[in-house]
Amino acid sequence: MDGLLLDTETLWHAAEVDLFRRHGGEFTWDDKMAVIGTSYDFTADYFADRLGRPRSDGPALVEEMVAGMHERVLRAVEARPGAVELVEQLRATDVRLGLASNSPRVLVDDALRTAGLLDAFEVIVTSDDVAHAKPAPDIYLLACERLGVAPGDALALEDSASGVTAAKAAGLTVIGVPQFAETDVSAADRVIASLVELLGE
Repeated sequence: MDGLLLDTETLWHAAEVDLFRRHGGEFTWDDKMAVIGTSYDFTADYFADRLGRPRSDGPALVEEMVAGMHERVLRAVEARPGAVELVEQLRATDVRLGLASNSPRVLVDDALRTAGLLDAFEVIVTSDDVAHAKPAPDIYLLACERLGVAPGDALALEDSASGVTAAKAAGLTVIGVPQFAETDVSAADRVIASLVELLGE
């Protein structure tokens, strides 16, 4: 969802910058690239380390940042180029659509609702539904299970390195669609610049 379907990565970045500012730090673009697409636990440890806090403080820091993010997604969320059109195109076929996100359920549901896409997917799997988030394959395996589709017959669209790793580990074919030039999705089976390239295929 984040950075692929919806332009929420800019909102995440604003929430991260605000969090670090409140705690006397500066959240840089390198920090953004370090945590993009990673798990809650990884981000918690990273935030604590960067802010010079004990790692036991990490979960509270992430929760504070998520609260700021939640306020933002309730106000406005824009779709990424080609995203709405691609979803509509696929829904007109017999392709089964699932969303597999490392974000918590409340953020996923509210972001999709704000963007008018809450009913676009037959299955939605979030980090709340699995023991291990991306880059572990769990989210993709559960999404395929709930869709009734074998992973080898499924295609994942991913914008992050951890997402590509997760989908490949689950056995899916992966198309990488990085939002940022610095994001390495070269392990994907195919890399494109925008979802617009898939329209009409």
